[in-house]
Amino acid sequence: MLILTYVIAFAVFIVIDLIWLGVVAKDFYGTQLGDKMAKKINWTAALIFYFLYILGLMVLVIVPALQSEAVFTAFTMGAFVSFMMYATYDLTNLATMEGWPLKMTIVDMIWGTVLGSLTSGITVTLVLALGGLS
Repeated sequence: MLILTYVIAFAVFIVIDLIWLGVVAKDFYGTQLGDKMAKKINWTAALIFYFLYILGLMVLVIVPALQSEAVFTAFTMGAFVSFMMYATYDLTNLATMEGWPLKMTIVDMIWGTVLGSLTSGITVTLVLALGGLS
């Protein structure tokens, strides 16, 4: 059931993130980053990030929340862990990269927090509806 839980979390994450990147914030990152943004997406790096991010949520949030059947905890801890992950990335870039936009840092940290919360909470809700980890 752990593999299925991972697949569910991955699918939830991808759907939500694609809505954000493809619809809601379609032009935001390009506008904010300008010439710093890659002309072509490095899909290998993106997929490695996605796999590792979901693995982190699984270990730190989703599995513990499933074990205690705590949906609210999944949403809140998913938000906290994701805030920390996105803050690490965005604040490091803000500190070390010339011209890294503060506005993007703030928006991306908020987005990451929401994304992790929704991914964790929805995944736990779906897996519990399917009978939990057992």
